[in-house]
Amino acid sequence: MSLFLIIDILGTIAFAISGVLTALNKRMDPFGILIIAFVTAVGGGTLRDVLIAADITWMRNLTFVYVILGAAVFAVVFRKWLGYIRRSLFLFDTIGIALYTVVGVEKGIAAGFPPIICIALGTMSACFGGVIRDILCNEIPIIFRKEIYATACILGGIAYFLLLKTPLTEDFIIIISGTIVIIVRLLAVYFNLSLPTIYSKKELTEE
Repeated sequence: MSLFLIIDILGTIAFAISGVLTALNKRMDPFGILIIAFVTAVGGGTLRDVLIAADITWMRNLTFVYVILGAAVFAVVFRKWLGYIRRSLFLFDTIGIALYTVVGVEKGIAAGFPPIICIALGTMSACFGGVIRDILCNEIPIIFRKEIYATACILGGIAYFLLLKTPLTEDFIIIISGTIVIIVRLLAVYFNLSLPTIYSKKELTEE
C-alpha cells in the first residue's frame, strides 16, 4: 500500500469522525449521522475529482465507503472516550485538512496542472467537505469565518512545491507539508490569530 493511499484513507477517517462529532452535537439520528460523516469525508474530494475529470475515488474503490462506515460506528460507540466534542472535532478536522491538502496537491500534479491550480485543488479537497458538513448542520462554514483555516492549507501547498526543489524524497515532502498545515492551524488557534476583518467594531457588535 502506497503512502499516498494511506494518507487518503487516514484523511477519510479523520473527516468522517469530524462529521460524526458535529452530527452528535446537533443530536441527529443514526441516518443523519451517517450522511454527515459521508459528505464530510468525500465532499471535497468528489468536487476535486469532478473538476479535474478524474474517476471519483470512493465510487471506484469501495474501501473508502467501508472506512467511512467503520469510522462512523467507532465515533458513535466511543463518543464519550473521545472526550469533549469541541476539542475532538477540532483535532480530527485539523488532521483531515492536513491530509487532504496533500492528497489534492498530488492529484493536481498527476493531472498535469500548474502549481497554483494544484494548491487550489488541495485547499478545495481539504475544506469543502467541511463546508458541506457545516451547511447541512446549519452552521456558518469555518472557511467563511475569520479563522485561519484555508490559509493553513494554502501554506501547506506552497511548502510542498518549495520542498520539491530540495533533495528530500516525496514521502518526506508529503509528511512535512501536512505537518505545516497542522502546525499553522494549531498556532492560529492557540494564539488566537485570524485574518484581518473589514468590519468596524460597531458592525461586529450589531445583531
